Amino acid sequence: MEHVTIRANGAAFHVARTGAGRPLLLLHGWPEFWLTWKPVMARLADRYTLIAPDLRGFGDSDKPHGAYGPDQHTDDMLALLDALGVDKAGVVGHDVGGAVMQPLARKAPDRIAGLFLFDFVYPGIGPRMAAPDRLNHIWYQSFHQMEMAPALVGASRDSCRTYIRHFLHNWSHRKAAFDDVIEDFADNFCKPGNLAGGFAHYRASHAARVKMMQGEAPALPPITVPTCIRWAEHDPLFPYAWTDRLGETFSDLDLGMFLDVGHFPHREDPDRAAAEIAGFFARINWK
Repeated sequence: MEHVTIRANGAAFHVARTGAGRPLLLLHGWPEFWLTWKPVMARLADRYTLIAPDLRGFGDSDKPHGAYGPDQHTDDMLALLDALGVDKAGVVGHDVGGAVMQPLARKAPDRIAGLFLFDFVYPGIGPRMAAPDRLNHIWYQSFHQMEMAPALVGASRDSCRTYIRHFLHNWSHRKAAFDDVIEDFADNFCKPGNLAGGFAHYRASHAARVKMMQGEAPALPPITVPTCIRWAEHDPLFPYAWTDRLGETFSDLDLGMFLDVGHFPHREDPDRAAAEIAGFFARINWK
């Protein structure tokens, strides 16, 4: 595994890179950073060049002051591909990474061979996100916008570890998915600026999410890039029933349930996750 720092779009990005072959850009969610992809990267390195950046605000990438959401991350990732000399890549995303992939696919479809996504937010979820029985699942999205949030969570390493582990454990169906790296995750989010950097995504995305929950998301043309989505069977955050309107956002869609996992298929069952990713990119017409 090679670790490099790449300057792009006015910021420095930490990138983990391994393998050989056609490039796949791996975009993590919250509360994650590049390390979440390591098991999948190890399983795909004989077929693909795996590029796993820490998004702006996360991991060892820059954390400039201010909010930055999917549009900012889109510009970052296009500039990062330019800096790496990659004309066209397959893109794999989860959670926040899935939110980034939507404006990315609309802005630069010619740069993307295909999209492979695990559970994420998309406009078709609509008011279901804020239904009364969901409030205990989305409280953190409001809390992350409070100025006090980084100081409270980061008051000590123990408080930071407890907070991050809560989500990694409770959102997983296979509860041991992160046990081998929980201390690495705690160390990562204890670094100066990393809590606030991750929380900045929620501040930047808030207005658009409110519009979505009010049923007022702007009408956007469907994404035409070939897309494969494997949605977890047991995701407590984004239930599988919410996949019913994905066809309105993705016109060339291969949708299937990822059995026996929760919110983190790539960590809970990396063997199958890697096989699904490789199978999809082997099927598409990658010119």
